[in-house]
Amino acid sequence: MSDIAIFPGDKIAAIEEYEAGYNAFDDGDMVRAATVGKMDIDKDNRVANIKHPKMLSIPKAGDIIIGTVAAVMSSMIAVTIDYINGKPTTSKVECVCSTRNIRRKNIALVNDIVTLKIISHLNGTIHAAIDEPHLGVLFTKCRKCGNKVVPMRDAIKCIECAWIDERKLSTNFGNSEFVKLRE
Repeated sequence: MSDIAIFPGDKIAAIEEYEAGYNAFDDGDMVRAATVGKMDIDKDNRVANIKHPKMLSIPKAGDIIIGTVAAVMSSMIAVTIDYINGKPTTSKVECVCSTRNIRRKNIALVNDIVTLKIISHLNGTIHAAIDEPHLGVLFTKCRKCGNKVVPMRDAIKCIECAWIDERKLSTNFGNSEFVKLRE
């Protein structure tokens, strides 16, 4: 292991020689660091990793994340990752989730708590999906008055002002135990 500090975006190895491991990503040409740390090359398995003293959490493909919607665009949402596989993370890494193929007016709105599945790391961006039944909005409030909402089939209804809004609800919507705190 090298004692030289590596910074996010630094080149670690060529993709022809090594695969991206923990805290590293493949930019299509090179394996690069995703966090500050020290380079750790596993020559037996041909994997390049970055060791970080506090081990920032970067989710891998297949991980289930819970996060807060940071931005909503026409065909995607950006989500700040708060939990990876039910464990809290402080790295505040963001992922993007395509909403192009889902036929709903509002998949999720800013500040909604959502659960997503990580599908890939491409060009330094973490990509997620929201198309499975257990994925979607876990918690939200009324966008008109900010009060509590209840689910109604494919929508939510405010208990105060009766505003009805469309969302892609998770099958766990309203279940306050969607995260196991401090196991």
